[in-house]
Amino acid sequence: MSIELFNESGMDAPEEQIIEVARFALGAMDVHRAAELSIQLVDNDTMADLHMQWMDLPGPTDVMSFPMDELTPGGRPDADEPGPAMLGDIVLCPEFAAEQAKSQRHSYEHELAVLTVHGVLHLLGFDHAEPDEEKQMFGLQNQILADWYDAREARARAERQAERDSRLLRNIGFNATPDSPADGH
Repeated sequence: MSIELFNESGMDAPEEQIIEVARFALGAMDVHRAAELSIQLVDNDTMADLHMQWMDLPGPTDVMSFPMDELTPGGRPDADEPGPAMLGDIVLCPEFAAEQAKSQRHSYEHELAVLTVHGVLHLLGFDHAEPDEEKQMFGLQNQILADWYDAREARARAERQAERDSRLLRNIGFNATPDSPADGH
């Protein structure tokens, strides 16, 4: 998947994490690997302008999604392989997200992860206008985030274990290089 991120917000943001969680969400939703996604981080004024222009609502908001091609999760196994498709754009407002994170009493990074997954789901046609839709969308959003955090923790554990193993092997004098004997002598 091709994911481009443009930070025009004037704020520091965990850009690699945003791309990682977007990629994870797209994979969890079985979006074709040739799909393309654009993520733009903007300031409050820009988001307020977009919010008014597209939703006719005053003031900034946290996330907006602008779908391009109609993509659906999965697909028929006998269908032709689709070519690259532009999924759409997600616009995030880090300044708004930072304030929202404070009021929700969780981290700025978590808030941006939540908003990114939320934006991806909107691009895939999910909505929360009706109670049933809201239950489905937020349930899916929470599951994707929980799975992503679990996968990150498992990867971090594996990296810590690999580092401990490497340190242990160095400490006992074992250097497994192609030019050295296997016994470390």
